[in-house]
Amino acid sequence: MEQLMPLLTSLITGGIGGNIIGALFKKLSLGMLGNTIAGVAGGGIGGQFLSGPLGSLLGSGAANGMLGQVAGSALGGGGLMVIVGLIKKLLAK
Repeated sequence: MEQLMPLLTSLITGGIGGNIIGALFKKLSLGMLGNTIAGVAGGGIGGQFLSGPLGSLLGSGAANGMLGQVAGSALGGGGLMVIVGLIKKLLAK
């Protein structure tokens, strides 16, 4: 259970991050479900990456604790949502 909480936190905050960025960048939005799915995927990746190799590069305090996990996941979720939104927009032309 102790190892499951950081993953769940990453997935949830990634989904929230994807929806927030989707609301801010309406032209790239994938809709609520699409933003959530992209956000969850990006949040999982971002949370793991920030707590792993990137966290080590940024310094020991950068990714420690719940705040680093939440920030990395939200940024990862929002970032992946933007990337998928840009690809979708380019393919629609």
